[in-house]
Formats: sequence, C-alpha cells, structure tokens
Amino acid sequence: MSITVTTWSLEQTSPADLRPATAPEGDVRIVRSEVPSAEFSRFLYTAVGGDIRWTDRLSLSYEEWHEAVSRPGVETWVAYERGTPAGYVELEAQDDGTVEIVYFGLIPAFRGRRIGGHLLSYGVARAWDMAERRPERTPTKRVWLHTCSKDGAHAMDNYLRRGFTLFDTKVAEEPDVTAPGPWAGAHPTADLG
Repeated sequence: MSITVTTWSLEQTSPADLRPATAPEGDVRIVRSEVPSAEFSRFLYTAVGGDIRWTDRLSLSYEEWHEAVSRPGVETWVAYERGTPAGYVELEAQDDGTVEIVYFGLIPAFRGRRIGGHLLSYGVARAWDMAERRPERTPTKRVWLHTCSKDGAHAMDNYLRRGFTLFDTKVAEEPDVTAPGPWAGAHPTADLG
C-alpha cells in the first residue's frame, strides 16, 4: 500500500520576512539543548513525530544519531511548559549561509495551545542570528524548511503566518506506514492540568 504525499518547500530570504507570533500565556520557555544527546533527540523526535509518521531517523544507530545532532552548525531548541518538554526545533547551518529547519513540532498534548507559533518564531530568529553564537559560520542569508501533507493540519498555515514563502512543491507516492507513536497506545490528550 502507498499514499500520495505532497511536499512543500518554503523559505525566508531576509530576517525582515519573519512575522513573529505572540508568546503564549503561562510558563513557556525555550532553551537551547547545548549538550548533544542522541537519547534526548530521539525522545523529542518520536514524541513529536510519532503520530504523523516521522520515520526517516528511526533506523539510525545510536552512533549515527549522535553524529547527526553533534555536527557543527546543528542546534536544538526545546520549548518547555512548566518544566515539561512541549516541542522542539532543530536547525542545521550550511556553509553557504543557509540554515535549514530540519525538524519542528510539538508533542501532541501541547498542540493547539499557541506554543507552536511562538516556538517557530523563536527558532527562525535563532536561524537568522546563528552567526552571532557561532562566529565561524557565514551570516545567515536564507532560512528554509519543508513540510508535507502528513504533517499536522495547521503546519502550513503556521509557516505562512511566520512569513515563509513557497518555492517548490513535489508530489510522490510513499509507503503507507503505520504511525509509530512514541509507544503503542500513546494518547495525545494527556491531562496537563
């Protein structure tokens, strides 16, 4: 069995393109995960992408995963609500001044609470100012990402509202895989009271 998947590539070509979302109410903080950790990265990846079929990294060995998050120019920024991880954005700088938003999303129980727009805004701002933290990097000239029809229902709207513009669309058939989830039976509406 296969499914038709549309992939959209979007970009910003100036820091002035960013239209930040307002910060959500409550205790939401965004912190850079400065110590590369394969375990923490895999937790975020499966918790955020498990219900929307993120599978490309699941076959990586521990060493491959550690290498992916330890490369120069890779940064992971994590949103916390009242001390609990709510989502993340992973950035990867290229040598030409391009920064890709490789992964971005929220754990299902935190979706729909105005955290996503704030986290995306913060992550994009960190992509634009990466050379300030990493003087060896070329200053950012372009920030880009891709999203697809398997992603959350509000993903594309969030990117467009933050000032991204579409530059490419591809349609392909992909194997229809079962969403792996962070574990079998995980429920996206956990009580966050």
